[in-house]
Amino acid sequence: MKLLKDLLYKTRLEHVVGDTNTAIEHLAFDSRLVVPFTAFIAVHGTAGDGHGFIDAAIDKGASAIICEELPATLREGVAYVRVADSRHALAIMAGNFHDHPERRLQLTGITGTNGKTSVATLLYKLFRALGHRCGLISTVEVRIGSRVVPATHTTPDPIKLNELLAAMVEAGVTHCFMEVSSHSVVQERIAGLHFVLGIFTNITHDHLDYHGTFDAYIKAKKGFFDGLPREAHALVNADDAHSAVMVQNTKAVKVSYALHNLADHRARIIEDQLTGLHMNIDGREVYSRLVGGFNASNLLAVYTGALLLGKEPVDVLTALSDLDPPPGRFQVVRGNSGVIGIVDYAHTPDALKNVLATINEVCGDRDHVLTVVGCGGDRDRTKRPLMAAIAASMSRTVVLTSDNPRNEDPMAIIGEMRRGLLEADMARVFVNADRREAIRQAVGLAGPGDVVLVAGKGHENYQEVRGERHPFDDVEVLKETLELLRK
Repeated sequence: MKLLKDLLYKTRLEHVVGDTNTAIEHLAFDSRLVVPFTAFIAVHGTAGDGHGFIDAAIDKGASAIICEELPATLREGVAYVRVADSRHALAIMAGNFHDHPERRLQLTGITGTNGKTSVATLLYKLFRALGHRCGLISTVEVRIGSRVVPATHTTPDPIKLNELLAAMVEAGVTHCFMEVSSHSVVQERIAGLHFVLGIFTNITHDHLDYHGTFDAYIKAKKGFFDGLPREAHALVNADDAHSAVMVQNTKAVKVSYALHNLADHRARIIEDQLTGLHMNIDGREVYSRLVGGFNASNLLAVYTGALLLGKEPVDVLTALSDLDPPPGRFQVVRGNSGVIGIVDYAHTPDALKNVLATINEVCGDRDHVLTVVGCGGDRDRTKRPLMAAIAASMSRTVVLTSDNPRNEDPMAIIGEMRRGLLEADMARVFVNADRREAIRQAVGLAGPGDVVLVAGKGHENYQEVRGERHPFDDVEVLKETLELLRK
């Protein structure tokens, strides 16, 4: 139990009506989750406005209401608090409620368009290999030590996020690595959290359906670094043209890494094959099971981040050489037919380009590459023709298919993708809205020595259609198809 007045510390109060000595046992921003002794935070959302559910929350037992606009009628026995920003207040109150658990461990945040999951997961695995009890909050999964908790968002809401961090502290976790999405910055989900390290991987075309413009998207990512404290480190990828902008206003100590540009920590690729990478990092050679230039950059970010968290270079490089890639990130699936399958989460133009560039380099050219790709429904539509154009320019054969269509018609999405194709591409681009059949079609068109890339969904084990999630796993479907090809 907490007192309301203690939970309101640093919430940008504007007006209070009622008793702030009110006892609070729960926080909620969804009126359906309110029980007695709950502080209900009314948030303006994209799908609805919590201010319209204040009376419903009180009817269910809410003893305090935190809002940006006081209701016309104030009910007896309820404390009302007007704040400047309900989203910000929600995050601050969640931290106060759990006594700021992130201050009792070392919290690292990773942001960027591509590479967030890989860097967060690799850091988690690395520090476990170095003997630490670790936590992970990622798109794929949440881990508290070795316990797995299903992930619902890249960055959870503030109440869930602080509950997870508190559970990590309770479990003896010393380091937590979490993805920080652009949405979470704009929506104040990470407000009040104390990070010791922030990592920027890159920024490319994505989420314009939410942010509206690329400049707004950049500003959202930058907001994470703007909020880092002086004692933290801000680690950025100097190979990305926007790295300097990310940290131009940060108070944290700036550190850089790069494969191609001048930086505090540098690496170069000695050899890149489907069996793994041979790299030189800060003058020392290391082998990795990961593949591709984008993973070389991810590994360098992990290496440098580990140094900033106090680890020795030799210990870090030794552990790095034994790490596997995260699920659905350039995951190689082999059969006995000579056809090689690769599943990757690449769902942005830049990510798809990076994956195909790696495959092309290993294969020698695009003539041995077949790509199965779609685009998600109810998401950034401007990237659809770009994705198709990249797939066609870097593959021998392309099968355009359904991703997670959500509430859109899959054929309409594919139609928008086709607008990015040249007339000369049409003869080698196929359309098959059934994702399973699309994968089978691509494998059937492949021969020994060919690579079939299935892009867009990666680790996901479902396909979302009209609000329902149907079981679907690219890796399993590709394995089954390659096995049938062998028979």
